[in-house]
Amino acid sequence: MNAIQTESLTKYYGKSRGIIDVNLTVPEGDFFGFIGPNGAGKSTTIRTLLGFISPTKGKAEIFGKDIRSKKVEILSRVGYMPSEAAFYHNMKVREVIRYSAALRGIDCDQEAKRLCSRLELDTEKKISELSLGNRKKVSIVCALQHEPTLCILDEPTSGLDPLMQREFYTILEEFNEKGTTIFLSSHVLSEVQRHCKHAAVIRDGQILVSDSIDNLGQSHTKRVALRGIDTLPQLEGVRNLEQNGDAVNFLYGGRLDELLKTLSGLPLTDVNITEPDLEEIFIHYYSKEEER
Repeated sequence: MNAIQTESLTKYYGKSRGIIDVNLTVPEGDFFGFIGPNGAGKSTTIRTLLGFISPTKGKAEIFGKDIRSKKVEILSRVGYMPSEAAFYHNMKVREVIRYSAALRGIDCDQEAKRLCSRLELDTEKKISELSLGNRKKVSIVCALQHEPTLCILDEPTSGLDPLMQREFYTILEEFNEKGTTIFLSSHVLSEVQRHCKHAAVIRDGQILVSDSIDNLGQSHTKRVALRGIDTLPQLEGVRNLEQNGDAVNFLYGGRLDELLKTLSGLPLTDVNITEPDLEEIFIHYYSKEEER
């Protein structure tokens, strides 16, 4: 069974674009990254999946259940973390966490204490006294304390320091190993590459590509670094050209035989051709879209 399945999911706000014909498949037990810059449609997709806003057209299912007719049943199995969480400022952290659990009618004290300890969260402080990072920790505990079967996390690491980001992903990986499906949106490509099994790239409300992290890395684009030349001859498929003295770096998406033929005629002192990282591939997909 798929944890998330959408077909032509579309949302317009009046005449303004939200998302257009989003087709996503997230298998149960996956660790899935949803990649895109601010305004790409990540949050709109997530809010539509959770039933917070109604789609203009298309359909979506979570664990095989329609998001509109089975909304309450779906939400009982989901842990949701918004990109910007809002809490009652005068409540203490422990009160907010217990209130969140009480809304579900579940005793989550044991798991909440474990998570608070892992995240080094002071539960006696008031929300108004917390930094952005500590408010983020409260949001994490509220999303995970009931041990959901699906976690939907919207830009979850913004505001967390690097050590706490590492601990957060360790926690998510532990949940995932026990069978929890993780679906997280991010514009931090290194996070997605390091932790996710599959990912989708969204831009201007439309999915550009959705595949395994390994396959996304096989974009037939190469990172090329050259030394010994002042100018690179004209070559079709060159992107992101950078030059510093006799050093030339670029992404290459053309025919490999043409690249090698061109390089063989140059007075090079060094050549390095490697696979690009996910961030460069992300730029590659966006560049292709801009050419259409």
